[in-house]
Parts: sequence; structure tokens; C-alpha cells
Amino acid sequence: MSFIKSTFRHPRLPVNDLGLTYRDYEGALSTLCAGCGHDSITAAIIQACHELSIQPSEVAKLSGIGCSSKAPNYFLNKAHGFNTVHGRMPSIATGANLANQELLYLAMSGDGDSASIGFGQFAHVVRRQLNMVYMVANNGVYGLTKGQLAATADKGVKNKAGDLSLFNDIDLCVMALQLGASFVARSFSGDKHQLVPLLKAAMSHKGFAFIDIVSPCVTFNNHAGSTRSYDYVHDHVTTAAVADFVPVKTEITSHSNSGECDDVCLHDGSIMRIQKLTQDYDSSNASQAIIDIEQNKQAGKILTGLFYLEPTASDFHEINDTNNTPLNQLSQDVLCPGNRVLSGINDSFR
Repeated sequence: MSFIKSTFRHPRLPVNDLGLTYRDYEGALSTLCAGCGHDSITAAIIQACHELSIQPSEVAKLSGIGCSSKAPNYFLNKAHGFNTVHGRMPSIATGANLANQELLYLAMSGDGDSASIGFGQFAHVVRRQLNMVYMVANNGVYGLTKGQLAATADKGVKNKAGDLSLFNDIDLCVMALQLGASFVARSFSGDKHQLVPLLKAAMSHKGFAFIDIVSPCVTFNNHAGSTRSYDYVHDHVTTAAVADFVPVKTEITSHSNSGECDDVCLHDGSIMRIQKLTQDYDSSNASQAIIDIEQNKQAGKILTGLFYLEPTASDFHEINDTNNTPLNQLSQDVLCPGNRVLSGINDSFR
């Protein structure tokens, strides 16, 4: 049955330093639309974790609500996991990280989960410099609730229902840079050659690592408002009488060299122009990164690559001088020292 994932393992699959194959890093069978960019992100995460020889049981994966937030179910099935409420994933991640800083925290979010209802939480988890990898699968629409425009949608575009985006978009990379993230990057779900190394670098980074991943929606970018819609390009397909039919489409992939511009044709026939950073790009200047992102946006290009890296950044635990021992390893008298200690703390604030 197609909804049951095969347990077959090829005997010659390559193993990493832990003796694990990439199949050991997989999760459940994806229920996302065929050709969804989010599944490409999942595959990239699996490859990155396998190549870094990360122990799955030493990973905590977290998410909010949305198509993107379903993705953690599709990778690292032996990792710890928590699917939170809409926009509140950073709070749960902060609490878990305070309880046990020894785990690798992988957070998967979306444009609505981070740029709308969870925008405030996103801002504060960045400025607090929590040691985690925060990924946003960004498609500019709310796919789980039928394609409403997201806060990351470009001004002037229309969604499948014909609604016009009247406001300026929120660029989460610019926000992350302004709020003090020590690792900021953007990539494209179809460019595994760029995405996998960025994920590996983010997982190895100490501090708040943010990656905005452009991930086209195969269902809600096929709308009448586009002059290059799926119907226009493929006139043998008629969707007028089939309201919610999702045709099976091929995964969009792209690979260009450093410094090159690549025109990616989306499923509706429209063009997304991706500009890669040059090899000699200075990733130590956050202010210049913001200028470069905005200049490319004005030129109709989406800039990708590693925008900023602060290799010696401090994280939340260093700033707050927290206990290095996970809370579940501390004794009861240390966790609850009693009224005498509490009174001393209260007196210190008088």
C-alpha cells in the first residue's frame, strides 16, 4: 500500500562514522503534495545529518503549525520532537534548551508561523541568541489553509483566489540580521548543492543560526492572476471544473555556480530569478548583507547563500551564565533549594 513506507534497506548503502545509513535518518512517509519543495528540504536535512554523523537521539526537532511544520515528522524518526501551537515554537524551544543544552535543536517553521502570528516570538528568540538551527520553508502563501497571501509575499502579487498583496513583504533574513543572529543564510529548496552545505554549517554553528529556504507551493501558485499560469503554459489541462485537484508535478531543481543568476520556472510558468553570492563575498558585515539583499530585491532577484557569520558569538547560556548540567540530571535539593535561598534572592532585589 502506498501509504506504508518500505522497510527495505539495500545492503550496500554507505554508512557514516556511527555506522548509520541515510535511511536511519528518515521519518514517516510524507503526506505533502507531490513535488512540494518542503520534501526537498527534508531530504537535504537527512543528508546533512547523515554526513555529519549526528546521533538522531541527540536531536530535538520542533515546529509550529502549517505545511512546513509537518515536515519534522518526515525526518529523524528517532529524535525527540515537539509540534507546538501556531507561532509558539520559539517558546517551547527556549524552555527545552534551558532544560538540556546538550541536544541539537532543529526548528522547522513557515512564513505564517514566523512572519505573522509568530513574528514576535521569532524576534525574541533571535535577539536572545538561543543555540539552535531555525529554518523557514518560505512559499509566500498559507498552503495548509488554501493559499491566502503570507506576510512574506511580494507586494503586487496575486494568490490563486485573485487577492492582491497590498503591503510590503517581511524579509526574515533582514530581520534576523537586524536582531543579532550570528548565522544568516538563504537558499532554494531545489538547490541541494547549496542547501546541504548551509545546513551542515548551521548545525555546526554555536549560536542562533537562521536559514530562509524558498520553497515553491505546487498547489497555490497555479492561479488565474498569473499571466504565465499552469493553464496558460499547458493548455491541455483544465482546472475550471475541478476546484481542488492537485496535479502531480515534477520537483523543481536548480543548480548554478557561485556568482551566477539562475531563472527558475515555477509550476505556474512564472519565473523566479535566483542570484548566488560570489565566492569572495564578505560574510562578516551584517549591515552590508542587508543592503545586498534589498538591492537584489529591487532588481527582481532573490539573493541566496551565507549572508552573515559570527564565528565567536556567545549564545543564550553564556550570556545568562546558566548551569551546564541538564535539569533532569540535577538533584531535588538543587532544583528546589527551599525558602531560605528564595528569600535571599528576593532580598537582593530590595
